Amino acid sequence: MRCSAKHDRISTISCVTLSPQAMRVGLYFQLLVNQNVHGEEVVEFLKYLTGQVPGEWTVVWDRNQIHSRSTVVRAWLAEHHQVVVEDFPSYDPDANPDEWVWSWAKYGKLGNLCPADIDELFDYVVEALVDLKHDHHMLASFVMDAGVPLYLP
Repeated sequence: MRCSAKHDRISTISCVTLSPQAMRVGLYFQLLVNQNVHGEEVVEFLKYLTGQVPGEWTVVWDRNQIHSRSTVVRAWLAEHHQVVVEDFPSYDPDANPDEWVWSWAKYGKLGNLCPADIDELFDYVVEALVDLKHDHHMLASFVMDAGVPLYLP
């Protein structure tokens, strides 16, 4: 295998959505190449979600500092009262359906992947996440395994 000393990376931000009215789960994500996620990227993702998820909604996220402790995120939330934010309890990744997404992606779907470069990795990650986005039963299993009650017909 070829090996390089590059430190290319893909950073991600994502969420699993639950719609009690529609009895549906969803997946939204954003990938950043050779960039870290900061408060500004969280705000951009929240803006994107606002366009995708109508009405009032609640974000439940981990206690990472780029979330509600970021000045730019707090400022955005102060202007968007239709978005309520709650923190997960202390670190418990098994209770977060989004952690199940990344466990599935990293250790399942992409587990033995050996991409030639960052572009190939990007393509594989997008393909895996798009496939998962359309697999509502798999997403529902992540929600159920996290202990969130959900009934899907």
